Amino acid sequence: MPMSRPPYPPEFRRQMVELVRAGRSPEELAAEFEPTAQSIRNWVVQADRDDGRRADGLTSAEKDELARLPRQVLVACPDVRSAGARPPGVA
Repeated sequence: MPMSRPPYPPEFRRQMVELVRAGRSPEELAAEFEPTAQSIRNWVVQADRDDGRRADGLTSAEKDELARLPRQVLVACPDVRSAGARPPGVA
């Protein structure tokens, strides 16, 4: 199993995206820097979604909001935490 590493800083990711958009290939950047070519391609796709260039997935803001919603539900409805708790009227 490969060892995991901390996420790359956002500024580093932005720089890689800018280099790809300027004409460098993800493979070329992967050979020069540490991330894999696939990681760099993923960053470019996500940056394109965030910039409105693509509409085939969620933007980073939408992903953050979806991740935050379950926490808000648990704060608003503490009974949801207990095992087997159901909303009123649900059998």
